Amino acid sequence: MREKDLDRWVTKYRKAWESNDPADVAALWTEDAVWYRRPDEEPVVGRDAIVEAWAEVADAPGETAFEYEVLGFGDGVGFVRGWTTYLTEPPGEFSNLWVIRLTKDRAHEFTEWWMEKP
Repeated sequence: MREKDLDRWVTKYRKAWESNDPADVAALWTEDAVWYRRPDEEPVVGRDAIVEAWAEVADAPGETAFEYEVLGFGDGVGFVRGWTTYLTEPPGEFSNLWVIRLTKDRAHEFTEWWMEKP
């Protein structure tokens, strides 16, 4: 994995986040992908299940602003720190840490931690 591969995946993730188009969401994942929406919960397993689960919690287009930085990568694993701002009323801010395991240009495991800013 190179940093540009990770950047490309995060860009595709953000596109899917904004569009909620099932094709955009599906393009992120391998067929047998595992998505840990929280590290302490059971994961969503399989591309089709991830697309379905995504739709259940989707944010509306334009509802968030997102910035990130790549913290590190290597051996197929990337670490991303992000900042999400919800532009809704009331607004909300979250800090994010993502651990992404990529196979070529798709994630086969994605774990996210997020905390709301007090």
